Amino acid sequence: MINAGLDRPQANDVRRAVPRWSLALPVLVVVGAVTAASWLVLANSSTKTPTVQPGVARVGQRAPGFSSWDLGGSPIGLDQLAGRPVLLTFWATWCTACQDELPALQTIGDRYRSSGFTVLAVDYREADTARMSHFLAGLHVGLRTVIDPHGAIAYAYGVDVGLPVNIWLDRNHVVVQVMLGAQPPAALDGAAAGVATSS
Repeated sequence: MINAGLDRPQANDVRRAVPRWSLALPVLVVVGAVTAASWLVLANSSTKTPTVQPGVARVGQRAPGFSSWDLGGSPIGLDQLAGRPVLLTFWATWCTACQDELPALQTIGDRYRSSGFTVLAVDYREADTARMSHFLAGLHVGLRTVIDPHGAIAYAYGVDVGLPVNIWLDRNHVVVQVMLGAQPPAALDGAAAGVATSS
């Protein structure tokens, strides 16, 4: 009689009847789904790589051509801007100095647009386009963005540290000036006026 109740689970013992691994199953499913999604994003970004012509950007020499894509997935390349002065501004979402400079470059781009001047914002070694879009929208910046997830374009232009980096190209896409680090708006405007009025 003493052992009679031990063979039946009591009401408060029902949770012990459920295997412990089954309680972790929802967590494992979520972790697996997130891992799979991350793998797909990395796989897609690694198969899509900008192409860059051989060469290194130097003042006084023609800039290396490149082709990539923008935030909307449309192709963008330097050859599409033939005959136009161009500013290549290298930036990243983690760059605090870029937060101040990108709005100033938007203003400058708008001011000199009628001369054909174009600002291309080359994102440095990032692949999360949603994050980039959110970052730029928060700054009220609508510059055409060039995706450079592995830094291939940056490498050709000698960019590895010290963002932002601004590389000014004349209408023949010859490198006129290189600015490392944050610049005062007056310096940016002066450089833009120089390339925008070049023949």
